[in-house]
Amino acid sequence: MKQFIALCSFFLAFNSQAMMRSLNTAATGMAAQEENVNTISNNIANVNTVGYKKQRVEIEDLLYETRQEAGARSSADTQYNVGIQTGSGARVSAVRKEFTQGSPQVTNNPFDLMINGSGFFGIVLPNNEVRFTRDGSFNVDNTGVMVTRQGYRLFPNFTFPPGTKSVNISEDGTVEAFLNNQVEPVNLGQIPIFTFINPVGLRNVGGNLYATSTSSGQPIQNIAGESNAGPVMQGALESSNVSIMSEMTNLIRAQRAYEMNSKVMGVADQMLQTINNIR
Repeated sequence: MKQFIALCSFFLAFNSQAMMRSLNTAATGMAAQEENVNTISNNIANVNTVGYKKQRVEIEDLLYETRQEAGARSSADTQYNVGIQTGSGARVSAVRKEFTQGSPQVTNNPFDLMINGSGFFGIVLPNNEVRFTRDGSFNVDNTGVMVTRQGYRLFPNFTFPPGTKSVNISEDGTVEAFLNNQVEPVNLGQIPIFTFINPVGLRNVGGNLYATSTSSGQPIQNIAGESNAGPVMQGALESSNVSIMSEMTNLIRAQRAYEMNSKVMGVADQMLQTINNIR
């Protein structure tokens, strides 16, 4: 009788531990799907952000407990063909930026620029640090300097002289200003396009800007249209590459996965209650 009671106690303790594992496993799944929903929400919020690049969550499984090794001895002359491993859940391993090309949005504004391909514009902050962007919606300030909406200068520096009546920016980034009472344009320089060995390693800093990281590598300055750098389109902006249909589909999938993980937690809790009642 004592042996039977001890065996039942061991069985209940073992199953209780298994139920606790299922609670923790389901909790990791819910946390991963929560991050997934947060990322989808950010994509949808930026569906009309110029030059925005959508992000996707990458999930990986966690460590496994091996209770029976595949290939272990099942007898003196045989082996197990299949092992027994119990997983411990999932976690978010990365949130990857997808630098696919957004569709052009024609504005006919001479200071709106789009990179038709790979690359980034250089932006000079007030502390002279350089950041990078795909947002080419530029303006001219009261001193004639070409700047972003926030007033940051386009790299290296382009100042239009007084009396400028029109502006031409060619595909290779050459900036020309046509002045009143002057036939030949004034060449103001060339807009460089920066590329990176690993652009997905760039760090988002807000304001449609990216900063370099050890993963992205250092910026490579190119002439637009050469060395993997896309040519410049004047009078157009790059739309966000977010697809609302795809994001809504991903949102439904993430919601269902979250609900199923919460359902697992509920079932595990009910099983624990059953074990407690047996005791």
